[in-house]
Amino acid sequence: MFYRNAVILGLISAIGPFAIDMYLPALPSIGHALGAGPAAVQMTLTVFFIALATGQLIYGPIADRIGRKPPLYAGLLLFALSSVGCALAPDIRTLIIFRFLEGIGACAGMVMPLAIARDLHTGPAAARLMSLVTLVFSISPILAPLVGSAVIAWSGWRAVFWAVTLTAVFGMALIALYLPETNRAESHASGAFATAFRGYRTLLRDRHFLGVSLIGAFGIASFFAFLANSSFVMIGHYGLSPSQYGLTFSLNAAAFIGVAQFNGAIGRRFGLKRMVSVAVVVFATIMICLLLITLAGSDNLYALMTLLMMGYGCLGLINPTIGVLALEDHGPIAGTASALLGTIQFLIGSLVMAFVGYFANGDPLPMIIGIAGCAICALLLTRFTLGGNDTSDASRR
Repeated sequence: MFYRNAVILGLISAIGPFAIDMYLPALPSIGHALGAGPAAVQMTLTVFFIALATGQLIYGPIADRIGRKPPLYAGLLLFALSSVGCALAPDIRTLIIFRFLEGIGACAGMVMPLAIARDLHTGPAAARLMSLVTLVFSISPILAPLVGSAVIAWSGWRAVFWAVTLTAVFGMALIALYLPETNRAESHASGAFATAFRGYRTLLRDRHFLGVSLIGAFGIASFFAFLANSSFVMIGHYGLSPSQYGLTFSLNAAAFIGVAQFNGAIGRRFGLKRMVSVAVVVFATIMICLLLITLAGSDNLYALMTLLMMGYGCLGLINPTIGVLALEDHGPIAGTASALLGTIQFLIGSLVMAFVGYFANGDPLPMIIGIAGCAICALLLTRFTLGGNDTSDASRR
């Protein structure tokens, strides 16, 4: 049951990111086919992130009120129908609209797995489950760019959206057949939906929740900065082919996923807070070194990839655990807490993407500045939020 839940939750979590990562190699083809400039094509990616940043706030309280499975069905159905709209879009404006709706639907798969994990487990057990979820989730950043390139070469960019439609239908089938309802009627938050949404006020007053959420937000934002700019840097600046770019993207994701599998064991040995604190220090140190080397005039692809892989490996110890720490004391409103956590992460990530994108010129430096800046913010937040006292935290339970 434990491993089956991990597989199902991981696949559900991957549906939204799959629609991002598989889509990246299609951006030039979309612009050419629809007669749109780079800025308009980039907007189809930006609105998806905006939808992910805002739509999660809707699903959380609803999931706490009526259960986890109904919002999952609704979200994945919207995602599937919107993906069909994207596949049939006659112009860039229509594509942008359907990409936004697609993102709203994908939010269900972002919110519910963490809430379900909190329903089932706490502490290191929850960290272990989320690490396994992350392992399954890894199919998106590792395989999606490669699969996307193959699909585009075989059938064109519209086939990407037909492919993600099928993943949503498959996800709904898994939910119906194998996923239990973990927030049963007797444990639902009482009161009207207005009362359920008041959980956000409780969370926004919780300094620990906000601090931990922001640590994870700046951690994942560093990866968003890489995601949004890496194709222009790797292909345009370093001259890689789309397939070679897909491989470099997958290597960074593999480093994140591989290290994440040690979360449970390390968390049980040292405590989750200490593990996150040390990992953030190492992560920030690596990214600052990368920035200093670049500022000194180094422009070596292998050095860039090596340091990025090391840094994102550290991130594998941070972000899966952040969700566990943030929801530890908020079991009754786990859906609401998971939604706000996701919203904070995608909002910060979208802002970082927009900021770095404004200065992007195809050179590695703007991307690296954005990545290092996020790492420094995560480090400062860790010192203020977690400090050095972790020996008595609840994560040892």
